[in-house]
Amino acid sequence: MSPSKYSLVIAALLLSGCINQPSGELLTGAVVNVPVSEIAGNHAIFIASTRERAADDKQVFARDRSAMLNFARVNVTVPQIHKVGQIELRKKGKEADPSKYFTATDAVTFETQPEFSKALSADIAARGGRAMVFVHGYNTSFDAGVYRATQIAQDSGYTGTPVLFSWASGGSTADYVYDKESASVARDQLEATLRMLAQSGARRIDIVAHSMGTWVTMEALRQLAITGDRDLGGKLGDVVLASPDIDVDVFKSQMRRYGKPAKPFFLMLSDDDRALKLSGLIAGSKPRLGEYKNAADLADYGVIAVDLSDTKSGDAFNHTKFADNPEMVRLLGQRLRSDDGFASDREVTDRINMLGGLM
Repeated sequence: MSPSKYSLVIAALLLSGCINQPSGELLTGAVVNVPVSEIAGNHAIFIASTRERAADDKQVFARDRSAMLNFARVNVTVPQIHKVGQIELRKKGKEADPSKYFTATDAVTFETQPEFSKALSADIAARGGRAMVFVHGYNTSFDAGVYRATQIAQDSGYTGTPVLFSWASGGSTADYVYDKESASVARDQLEATLRMLAQSGARRIDIVAHSMGTWVTMEALRQLAITGDRDLGGKLGDVVLASPDIDVDVFKSQMRRYGKPAKPFFLMLSDDDRALKLSGLIAGSKPRLGEYKNAADLADYGVIAVDLSDTKSGDAFNHTKFADNPEMVRLLGQRLRSDDGFASDREVTDRINMLGGLM
């Protein structure tokens, strides 16, 4: 890497240190009692993870990789003061006050997949047979993934079962290579998780993937296609790829193997995404999919590109617009809550395109 590029990488890493990050402790033990009127939402987040279980029970899962899937359910409350697009975080050492912060009130781990599947199936049945899988990206600790999944469920108004697929990201900007390898390790387990959901009574499974998590998602979908089950027996709903950290040529190769989907994938991109520019530098100045603005080319693969370049972000890297832009996350929720048929939900699709300024 040239000195100039190296300087840019260092500057980006320093900048990322200014971003508000979770404390690393998901559970605190003691939670302040507050009136129900102070709570805006209470969400049960189901978790399938390639992380090892943490030695500290407060963390639940650690950064280290597990050779097998681990399972949990975490209940998280959202304060009444919550603003759409934000995650109100407790700083380390502060009381867990549900009236002020996103608060994980308890966590249940499952020893076996059948135990997890039983609890998951019951929740899916109670919520109308819908499930949404969120696959987080690079530099995401376990607690950060839980909070983001909760925020998406809350702000989108999604009424189905939220499932977090938490792969073993190191949760640090310095762990890019570690994260890349962890993503590779996780693709088989994401495929297994999607199959498990299809067998757990879900009639529709939506996927929202972010950043490096989009690569894990595309690899899992590619593997499903190779086995002849690319749409999970007709249960695959919307696939949303937000700020995808994928080489454009790699993505095209994945889509050629997957085939043109009957229901177009959504790709949310932005040409001011500083995280993807950093990734491109690391990759040898190769553009990433999340900044690729050839909509006609992508349409040939069955992908609808939504340009969010002109929308505001609460993230200094402009890397999480899909979730932290209030209007965008609301429209995303309307899209996910729409009817199963592509034709019937065209109105919501058009509104998303209008907001982003479809290319």
